[in-house]
Order: sequence, then structure tokens, then C-alpha cells
Amino acid sequence: MTNFPASRDHDVDLTNCDREPIQFLGRIQDFGFLVAASMDWLIERVSANIADFTPHDADALLGEPLLFLFPESSVHAIRGRLQILSSSDGVERLFGFDLFGDGRPFDVAIHVIGSTLVVEAEPAARAAGINPGALIKSMISRVQRTDGLDGLYRECVRQLRGITGFDRVMLYRFASSGAGAVVAESVRGGLGSFLGLNYPAADIPAQARRLYVQNQIRIIADVGAVPIPVLPELDPHGRPLDLSLSVLRSVSPIHIEYLSNMGVSASMSISIVIDGKLWGLFALHHYAPRHLTMEIRSATELFGQMVSLIIEGRLYKEAKRVDEATREQHDRFVSKLVAASPSVEAVADFAEELREIIPCDGFAVWAKGQERTHGVGLSREELQSLARFLNRAGSSRVYATDELSAHHAPAADYSDRVAGVLAIPISRSPRDYILFFRREIVQTVTWAGDPKTKERMIGPNGARLTPRKSFEAWKETVLGKSLPWTESEVKAGESLRVSILEVLLRFNEESERQQMLAAQRQELLIAELNHRVRNILSLIRALVVQSKPSARDVDGFARIIGGRIQALARAHDQITSEQFSSTSLQDIIRTEVLAYIGSKQDRVHLDGPPICVEAAAFSTLALVFHELVTNSAKYGALSDSSGSVSVVWRLDEDGSCGIDWTESGGPPVTAPTRRGFGSTIIERSIPHDLGGEARLDFRLGGLRAHFRLPAQVFHIQTVAPLPATALPKETETMSRPAGPEILNGLRALILEDNMIISLDAEQLLIDQGVREVHLAASVSEARKLLESQAVDVALLDVNLGSETSFSLVPDLRRRDIPFVFVTGYGEKIELPEDAAGAGAIKKPFDAQELVKALARAVAGARNG
Repeated sequence: MTNFPASRDHDVDLTNCDREPIQFLGRIQDFGFLVAASMDWLIERVSANIADFTPHDADALLGEPLLFLFPESSVHAIRGRLQILSSSDGVERLFGFDLFGDGRPFDVAIHVIGSTLVVEAEPAARAAGINPGALIKSMISRVQRTDGLDGLYRECVRQLRGITGFDRVMLYRFASSGAGAVVAESVRGGLGSFLGLNYPAADIPAQARRLYVQNQIRIIADVGAVPIPVLPELDPHGRPLDLSLSVLRSVSPIHIEYLSNMGVSASMSISIVIDGKLWGLFALHHYAPRHLTMEIRSATELFGQMVSLIIEGRLYKEAKRVDEATREQHDRFVSKLVAASPSVEAVADFAEELREIIPCDGFAVWAKGQERTHGVGLSREELQSLARFLNRAGSSRVYATDELSAHHAPAADYSDRVAGVLAIPISRSPRDYILFFRREIVQTVTWAGDPKTKERMIGPNGARLTPRKSFEAWKETVLGKSLPWTESEVKAGESLRVSILEVLLRFNEESERQQMLAAQRQELLIAELNHRVRNILSLIRALVVQSKPSARDVDGFARIIGGRIQALARAHDQITSEQFSSTSLQDIIRTEVLAYIGSKQDRVHLDGPPICVEAAAFSTLALVFHELVTNSAKYGALSDSSGSVSVVWRLDEDGSCGIDWTESGGPPVTAPTRRGFGSTIIERSIPHDLGGEARLDFRLGGLRAHFRLPAQVFHIQTVAPLPATALPKETETMSRPAGPEILNGLRALILEDNMIISLDAEQLLIDQGVREVHLAASVSEARKLLESQAVDVALLDVNLGSETSFSLVPDLRRRDIPFVFVTGYGEKIELPEDAAGAGAIKKPFDAQELVKALARAVAGARNG
């Protein structure tokens, strides 16, 4: 704790302890010595007891090189340990090391704090027959065999008392308030027990808690020993040495007084750190001075770290079990809520289901200024006042407290009925709430002494608080508090908030939802229009800039740029035609030929299967063929009266489309000495924009160009059906569309990250006769279902938030399971190659559309 001048007596309170600079006390314990050096290995500080271990006194060492004190072999070893320091908060150790080269073994700790190297050493005295590594392995093995957390705690303190020989070993667990309780204890016979006692948060100040996380083991070998000063106390800049990572750091006088009041002569602490926070402490007490070697202390530190991991794992396992049970109850509630088409007020009809999810003594729904209550509750006026308080409590998130009267003064009047509340906001403005109430639980807390009996004392520097002198069990009756809400219950409340809001948005606020969706569609259209206009303007700007070098005069520039812009216009005309989503490759080429050399069109020969190009590739292909046609008309086969052009396309084995442009019969051709923008368009557009290939070969007899289009930018045009009278009998049978009855008795998998849509689709399929429906929200969940369940058909949402469903396609293909994609995107989705030919429907889908798509997929799989 900090001492304060007498003129500031009124400032003395329990928070003064939090401001005590315990890492800057400038003293160490007397069982070792300390040397601090600069990063250029000059001694800056030494402990005053250095002469007890070396022939030098402190003054003679200051400013000397470290080699003046230690032999070269020791300095080399220290450098080596510095090299492997894992972090700025790390400490490296050497055990039984001949530090001075005279045969005396020392245990050495090395760390760096700021720009200072700190070396601490204490005489080594290794116990015969003890292998710390094997000892810790045996201890952890016994700990892992325990059942439950309580058994684990008991075994840990028993093992630590066995290895350290301390009279008392306690496991001290912190509550969220900072107070702690002794949850396990191993104590020498004849001593009283501290098990079950509580300690106030003020017993361990905030800065001490930070040090417990940073430096996870701490020993006080002799409470009555006189601490050794580190000289000089301040460096030339007036700064004390930071001893946060020191293994010898002395102790706050107030803490010494605290231990003395308890009758403790030696103590040690081992931190339990979980997720970077101080979860608890192993507190070891001895009633006579006791020193453990650095090697044994390091072994117990490792034990503490391993126990931290074991406790964390068991806590996580227990939390996961609770979360899974809560999620099952949550899903059942949401299914009922969806089926009931509820209103905000009707949520109260599900009070029993909600009270199973979050245990409580009373329940209320406050909606639109009206209330519905179940079990213990509040009057209308009390609820109205509580709702106003919750409106001020902050953002639209769950609010939970086990002591409502501490935050909302009017609650003191009804604390005997309602002491704790968990509130879930289920609307935005005005705010409506689901409220879970808990009764007051009159608790008797047993403290280790009265936590409020720190006495005010006048010291050499003024007034300060002293630790309490009595640690006899002191019972306090706590009123106005309920059972606390657990982290899992608050998490369950947040999940309910999200689900209820989603359900209510869909089923109860239809008109508002429609208005919102209309506004969203308008914003989306504006954004898309803005995006497309900007893209077109950027493209035209690039065409203008890049076309300039190839023009000789203004008229030539106008012709070049005009032709290229006209090619884009023709492409967009095709996009907005009746076909919209696609057009044939033949039409794209023919459009450019007719637009530029209509009179010579009979000299251009087109041949290939009926391939339709997707809209996304229109502009790119239109520009490429525009450049090919104009170049041929200017310099190639179409520039005279005898040449011709052959354009042939085909489907390759890998599913891509190969296109060959061959000119012949024209003037001799030579490769250009300079690549203009037109050549750049021809050679780079398809690879860059479409992910395909382009290759030009300037042969003497005429240009030859080869292009490859990837499968996702085109599809085979469906041939128009023959007249009914001309159809063979078997063709009529095969072409008849599959009916919904084909789904009867099947087992389906729905992969959809939106729970409401999943439940909707599930009910739809069950109504169509599907026997079993399995729901998954991620690809990993879907794979687990495929391993454990039989599936006949799958419905896959393309966008799952952080992933797509495409990665599940190989799993379905291996099992010969047909599938259909569902997408919320307006444009046609680009399916992976292994999903080519799969059906796809857009959200929002209706029942008939979904059933038809699944029936087609099943029928196709059976006929395939």
C-alpha cells in the first residue's frame, strides 16, 4: 500500500493499495544477489549483499564490464540464454551453474526489462534423488485421473504440498467481482482449516494481479528477513529498476504485515492463468522460514501452467455440454415460434419453453406498453419504471444483474420479490423486452476476518491503511441479491434475442418488412447502377487513352474509338435482348462482321456447336472480335477482294471451348513491330477478364489466333424439341417432367446457414412426402451428417457466410447424391466444374419451384 501525507488523510481508502508501486520497491530477498547491466554489458546496478558472494563490494562493480565480475564462460552462457528468450516477459534459467568458475554451483535467472539485462543468482542445493521433470510428469498423471473439477482441485493441492513440504497449500479461485474463495486445501495436522473462506478483492490489489499474470511464481522465503537494497536506487535519469520479472523481488511492507498477522513465516504463490486472465492461485503457507531451490520452484511453475490447461479444458467441456443442451431447447422453441406465426405480445405464450432455456422464478413480456407475467413478477408501474431504466442501460443487447437495486434504486422496494433480472430487448423503438426474474437469496458469506476492518494508521509518511489482524471466520448476511446469471445463460439470452428478432421480423412485421425490402432493393439497384455506370465510364476512358497512340490524326482517332465503343454498344444490345442471360457465340461474331464489313460477310465462314455465352463475357468477346474484324479489314485477309476468314469453335475434353480464327488468301502478313492497344485487347482480354487463354500466330499466309473459353462462361444451347408427332415413343417418356411424387420416402439434406429458411424448407419437403430431413449450417456439419446418415438428395445454399457450399460437391458426387443449389444472387452463379449441370434456383423460392428442381435432380440421377 502507499503512504500518504497527513494533509491528505481524507484520501485514505481501500483503493490506496491499488496505487502502491510494488514492482519498484528497489529491494530483493536475502537468499540471492542481483546484477543489472546495460545492453552493452556494463554493470549499472548490484544488490548491496554482492560482497557476501564475491570479493567485490557494490561500489567497485558499478560501471565495470560484466566480464569484470563473471568469467568469459559465464558471460557466454548468459548470452546464449538471452538468445532463446521466448518473449520480453520471459525468464531463462541455469541450474547448478558454476557462475564464478570457482566450483560453487548457483541457480541463475536471466531476463530483460526495458533496456536492462538482469541477472539473479542464488546458491544451488539440489536435493539428492529428485528429478523435477519426472516428478512433474507423475504429478500431472495423478491429476488427470481425477473425476470432476472438485476432485482435480483436491489432488492439485495434495500434490503441491507433497513436493514443496509447505504446511498449508490452498487453491484460491477468483470470482468476477475480484473476491476469491478457498476451494481446495491440504494442511498439516493440528492447523485450522481455511477451506470455504472468502477473501475480499482488496486483499490482492490490481497491480499485484497484473504481476501474478506476468510472473507466475513467487516465493517469500522468510517473512521476517531484512530486504537487501539494489544500488543505486535510481539510474542517472531518476528511474528505479523495474523488478516485475524478478525472482528475488522483495515484498511490500504491507503484505509482510498481512502475512505476519496470519502467523505465516514463508509463503509461495503459483498463478493459474486461463485465457490471459488470472483465474486463481495456489497459495502456499509455512509457519517457519522455508526456501525452495530455483529448480523446484521452476518445476512447480510448470505444474501450475499444465494445471491451468487442464482446468481450462474441463471448464470448456462443461460449458460446451451446457451450451449444447441449451441449443437443443432453443431450437425447439424457435420451431414452435415459427409454426405459430407469433406477434411480439404472443411470445409470452411460450413462457414455459423460455424458462427451461434460462432458469428463473418469474417471467414477463413488456411489449408496446403492455405486460404479461408468469410466476413472481412486478406491478405495471414497477415494470414501466424498469423498462425506462433498461432503455437507458445501453445498446440493444442482453442486460443481466444479480443485484438490481444496486443499479436501479426503485428496485430496493421489491428486492424481496425480484432481486435479479435478465432482460432481452426484442424490438428497437419503442423497446420491448422479455424479462427473466430471480428471487432474493439470503446468503451467508464466510470471510477470512471482517474485510472492512483495515485500520487507519499514521506512519513516517503520513496516514495509511493497515491489514486486518484477525482472520477468524467472519459471517456476513448478504441481502438483495439473487443467484448470479452464468455466462452460458447470458449467451443463451443473446441467442434468443437474435432468433426472436429474426422470427418476428419475418412473421409479425410484414408490412414494415416489405417496405424495408423495397427500400433495400431500391438502394441495391441504385448501387448496382452506379457500379455499372462507373465501370462503363472507366472502360470508355481506358479505350480513349489507349486508342490515342494508334491514331494518326483526329479523324482516324474518331474512327478507332467510335468502332470500339460501337462494339460495346452492340454487346449491351445483346445483353438487353430477350435472351438477356446468354446469347450464341455465332451471333456475337456475326454481329461484329455485319457491323464492319457487311458487304464481305460471305467471306467469313463460321462453324461450331451451338454454344451460348453468358452475359458476363459479352463485352469482352465483342471487343476481341471487333479488333480481329477491323484488323483483318485493314491489313489482313479481308483487306483485298480474295481473302477469307474461317472461325471454328469446338468443345475440348476439359470442358472448355477452343476457338480458332484463321485468315487465308490475303496479302502477306508480318508480325507487328509495335503492340498497339488493339493487339493488347486481343491477347489479354480473355485471359484477364474470363480466365481463359489467347495466342496469336502471324504467319506469312495470314493471321492465326487461338482462344480458349473456360466452362463457366458458356453453356451448350438447348436444341428446340421436335414436333410431338415426330418424337419417338421412348423420347416422349424421357422428356416427361418428374412429378413431386418422386420425392416420397426420400431422405434429404438441407445445407443453409439461415435457420428460418432451413426450417421453412424442412417443412416444405416433409409436406411433399420426404421421410427424413437433416439440417446443417456449415460444410463441416453437412459432412458429419453424410458420414452418419443416409441421404438421397441435397439442397445447398451457395453462400454460407464465411464459406460456400461448393466444397461439399465432391462428397455428394462420391456418394451419387443429386443436389440443387439455392442462391440469393440475382445473376447466374458460376458453378465449379464438378457441379456443372446442377440445378439452381434463386431466393426467395416458392414451394412449386423448389419441388420441381429437386424432382428433376432425382429423376436425372436415376436416368443417368
